[in-house]
Amino acid sequence: MTASPSEKIKKKPLTMVMEDYLEAIFDLGKEKKYVRVKDIAARMKVKMPTVSSMLKTLSDRGLVHYEKYEYVELTDKGLAIGREMRNRHEILFEFLTEILKIDKKTADEDACKMEHALSPATKDSLTDFISFIQTCPRAGENWLKHFMEYRLHGHQPEKCIKQTEGFSWDFQKKIRSLKND
Repeated sequence: MTASPSEKIKKKPLTMVMEDYLEAIFDLGKEKKYVRVKDIAARMKVKMPTVSSMLKTLSDRGLVHYEKYEYVELTDKGLAIGREMRNRHEILFEFLTEILKIDKKTADEDACKMEHALSPATKDSLTDFISFIQTCPRAGENWLKHFMEYRLHGHQPEKCIKQTEGFSWDFQKKIRSLKND
């Protein structure tokens, strides 16, 4: 049995632009009681007919509820995708600004581009890495080796402290040896 045209449309992968619209609608829904076409147009920096066209496409895919001249609402599936895109964006933005110290404007632009290609496994690892950096002192050459242990067993403060103490001891030994040379 062949799939109907509407079923074929629903199975096609989402484009980056579609994901951006779902994220924008999700964000606007958090800020406003009702999301309107003009709100989306302002957020996306496009004209209202462009938004209307995309909303029809998203509606055909079962991702939004939209009737002309009405408010826009995400379906459960659209809400899940919008939330996931926002989550990916925030994780990447935090990594770029807090860890790599990229300026916020550039980080926001780059996060928007990168969020579409981020696999769930990479997102989870990046989230864990950010948490690891924020909870375990950064000391010693083998500090990153402890990251895998952190991912497997969670935050273990005693291991972080031991790693820091070991680094401190090795560092003091190196300093003494340099002074004696």
